[in-house]
Amino acid sequence: MILRLGYVAIALKLPKTTSSSTVTYATYSKLTNEESKMNKLKATTLSNLDNLYKILQYNVENQLHFYRITSALIPLATHPEVMWKYREMFSKDFKRIGDLVRKNQMRVDTHPDEFNVINSLREDVVVATERNLWPHVHLFEDMNYPEGKMVLHVGSSAGGKEEALERFKVNFKRFPKEITSRLMIENDDKTFNVREVLSLCKDINAPMVLDAHHHLCNNDGEELKDYISDIFDTWEEQSLPAKFHFSSPKESERDRKHADFIDPQAFIRFIELCRDVNKDMDVMLEAKQKDLAVYQLADDIEKIKPEWKRIDVSTFEIK
Repeated sequence: MILRLGYVAIALKLPKTTSSSTVTYATYSKLTNEESKMNKLKATTLSNLDNLYKILQYNVENQLHFYRITSALIPLATHPEVMWKYREMFSKDFKRIGDLVRKNQMRVDTHPDEFNVINSLREDVVVATERNLWPHVHLFEDMNYPEGKMVLHVGSSAGGKEEALERFKVNFKRFPKEITSRLMIENDDKTFNVREVLSLCKDINAPMVLDAHHHLCNNDGEELKDYISDIFDTWEEQSLPAKFHFSSPKESERDRKHADFIDPQAFIRFIELCRDVNKDMDVMLEAKQKDLAVYQLADDIEKIKPEWKRIDVSTFEIK
């Protein structure tokens, strides 16, 4: 079983290198003419794409194979009053990024913001969600990266969870295949737990992302060991290994806030639950210290579990 560790968006060892610079609609609207508006969008986007390339190069150099791309890569990409043609303008930049990812066999994905709610009672929110998910699809298409996927939560519990889950299934079928084929569904820390999300994923034939921290915060007494094998099974038809999220609570066990680093003992206990399945897995660390948390956890694992063979900086072979 191969275990790979990943991190989210910001490489702290690369100071002043962000791929999330924004242009608010208020700022955009105050610019005096169309040329200045477009120049602002183009300059910010070019900076983001150049910095994303630098971050990915840094990942390659430091043997970090798993990475989440920011959802703020393209400013105002989905704003209904803007909707500018950035794909045509930056096609070469997207291709360059995709070439780097594929050449180095990296895994990258995205996590659209939580205001994207497929099962909202409000039709305007559902329509906006579809509009907001398209840029993620387009990013992977323009990178020529068919493995690209995006994580989403179930969303609304309006009308009760059973009704909300049925509404998700109905709306999921309405969404374009280009979107639904790239979705991974994650249990959340307040509403939809592991059991409910696993059942949903089976019904819609979508892979499930288990968030171990969310399970600590939101469960009805379920034991993860009873669900691990079935969660891996939702990835059976996928080209990449099962993906998991792991973070440590900042203070108490049910604290939803993420700690700076990962508790290595808790992480090892979690991986031990997965060993019997004996399938490769990628774990996204949602720690405040980003890439630094990957380095620290990998070093901690090497000390605590020397029998786990460390293949490189962020990869282990576990037998």
